[in-house]
Amino acid sequence: MTAHQSELIQAGLNNFLMIGDVYRRDEIDRTHYPVFHQVDVVRLKTREEIFINNENLHIFEEGNNTSFTGDQEKQSHHTLEAVKLMEYELKGTLVELAKCLFGEDVKYQWVDAYFPFTLPSWELEIFHDNDWMELLGCGIMHQKILSNVGVTDKIGWAFGLGLERIAMCLYKIPDIRLFWSKDSGFLNQFNTEDVNKNIIYVPISQYPQCVNDISFWLPNSQFSCNDFYDLARSLGGDLIEQVQLIDTFTHPTTQKVSHCYRITYRHMERTLTQAEVNVINKSIETVITELGGKIR
Repeated sequence: MTAHQSELIQAGLNNFLMIGDVYRRDEIDRTHYPVFHQVDVVRLKTREEIFINNENLHIFEEGNNTSFTGDQEKQSHHTLEAVKLMEYELKGTLVELAKCLFGEDVKYQWVDAYFPFTLPSWELEIFHDNDWMELLGCGIMHQKILSNVGVTDKIGWAFGLGLERIAMCLYKIPDIRLFWSKDSGFLNQFNTEDVNKNIIYVPISQYPQCVNDISFWLPNSQFSCNDFYDLARSLGGDLIEQVQLIDTFTHPTTQKVSHCYRITYRHMERTLTQAEVNVINKSIETVITELGGKIR
């Protein structure tokens, strides 16, 4: 998505919105899925647009035109005044968006975050279903992105939000996997000519979970939780509802590291048997062994 942003910026666009398909290795639970649809928004501003009628303030630090370092306060390239005004506009825009979607009384909070293309960066969380849920990520665009496409007189902010997660809140859909369901009982609930209609999802049916644990010594020091999530998803597919790392242990002598994951299985349209999930669990254990891990 960000690569396409660069193309549009180079084409001369200062304000634009993009929608695309996104794939991401990520944690597994009812609000995360490896494929989703994202909206990216970019806004660029010149010094004159930020500091209206004030010629004494500038976007860039004097004498710092080559450094692209920085921290959560600001990039070294930027003046604090420019960053704070852009942050104020960005956060104000997104709070109004949250209120428009979820009502004036929506509870929200800002959390410092890391994203590879913005600095400083934040996540906007809303209080939904008795828990804080990440709604979107945003921040001040890395100036190097603009510099690389020949834009040297502007500063920008950007944000990206997942459409499925917003729809889950608006329509009270409990599980992100439902968006890939072909069940007419699900799809027909959203057939309407009124885009503003207040649709509340009605569950098709409820099926019990099956839970299995896998504990193993990691194949190598580079093995991460995301590696296991990716492996579990590739072998278990949509039958896996959630994967949780429930224990980490480091052997005091060998310094080998062990992980224990709890895998929750649930079929969206029928009851799973323990025998079925045992087959998937065994295939995961087999691949871990082939990669050099050791099942405990």
